[in-house]
Amino acid sequence: MGFEEEYQDFLNAHLQARTGERLRRLQEGHNEAEELFLKQVWWPLFYHFRYLHPEYEVDDFKDGKRYLDFAYIRPAIRICFEVDGYGPHLKNISRWQFSDNLERQNQLVIDGWTVIRFSFDQVKEKPRRCQQIVQQVIGRWMGDELDQTPLSFVEKEVLRLAVRKGEAISPTEVEKFLKLSDKTVKKVFSQLVDKRMLIPASGIKRIRSYRLGEHVKSPIW
Repeated sequence: MGFEEEYQDFLNAHLQARTGERLRRLQEGHNEAEELFLKQVWWPLFYHFRYLHPEYEVDDFKDGKRYLDFAYIRPAIRICFEVDGYGPHLKNISRWQFSDNLERQNQLVIDGWTVIRFSFDQVKEKPRRCQQIVQQVIGRWMGDELDQTPLSFVEKEVLRLAVRKGEAISPTEVEKFLKLSDKTVKKVFSQLVDKRMLIPASGIKRIRSYRLGEHVKSPIW
């Protein structure tokens, strides 16, 4: 299925699973900015919404409840993604509200969350940069899952480098970073392309760079 079908299934599944205030927050809090983030940033990276929770409820440090735009949750991983609009409500924010927002973010970090914030304008105008940031932050935890895949040590290190960089990598970069010969690097890239873990990103007769393929984006992530 494409984005629209998967998005509707994703949203409907969460709507059906919620009641009370959690349902109301999803109905009222998930709007244009959040949908745009999924369409322009998340979907082109993963082509699924597994492990992602919209308008996720967390305990407030004042014994109340707060809601995160998106929570990405897996064993030992908790990442909060927020998409902040710039409108009258933000321009007219009080000093107390400003301090409260900072305290809220600090408390999430203390509780073990990684917090990543984007502006609506970033998501709309610079989605590729946002994709790179998402790829890099999730890639920090990729090591354990890569270790469980049937790849050679060098193949895993090349993929880790691609994830950390968040964009296409070249054979020359790998040669310098891993201190390998040109022949060895060409062989490793060829093997990863055959396994559909890397795909050519530039060049036709002579490929100059490669990016992550679907076999990395889906089973591992």
